[in-house]
Amino acid sequence: MVVILSFSGDAFRDEATKSVVRPLLEALIPWASARTIEALHYLVRKSAHVMEYAILATLWFVALTRNTRFGRGRSTWIAFAIAVVWAVIDELYQARSVSRSGSAGDVGIDAAGALVASFFTGFGWRSVVRYLTTGLLWTAAAGGAASIAINLTTGVPSGILWVTVPMATALLVWRWRRNLGRPPNVRRA
Repeated sequence: MVVILSFSGDAFRDEATKSVVRPLLEALIPWASARTIEALHYLVRKSAHVMEYAILATLWFVALTRNTRFGRGRSTWIAFAIAVVWAVIDELYQARSVSRSGSAGDVGIDAAGALVASFFTGFGWRSVVRYLTTGLLWTAAAGGAASIAINLTTGVPSGILWVTVPMATALLVWRWRRNLGRPPNVRRA
């Protein structure tokens, strides 16, 4: 938590990180426009918010499950709440700085990072991966089928969708058939 507060100081303001991140981005993708580099710098900064609060929520989860009698679910929600409260404190701290400003949007981004970590800690990474995979396959199958239908009515070629939609559908059917007849505690992804 102290590390996060140290990131809120003047040393990590937008202009300071730009002097480090921008040359790195320009070296990695020299063909990118100045506007693209600026957008990527913004994305790097916001990704750092997500990562630091995901780490914070995970560390609190580990601390709460190892040293208390709280169960997995309760520890997950307490860790998430602590991370969100700390995000608010962090932004209030930044708002007091001359060169920085606090942002409710950043609190939301921080909370999103803590929420992602909470899904993994609360449900276990295997369950989260299984549910995400299923959701993505359904999105590919249903969304792709809808896109093909729209493309057919408008005369736009569907290209690779003719391959990916049947593949996503086949994988969903395969997973469903594989899990038939198994008790719920033995099901696999």
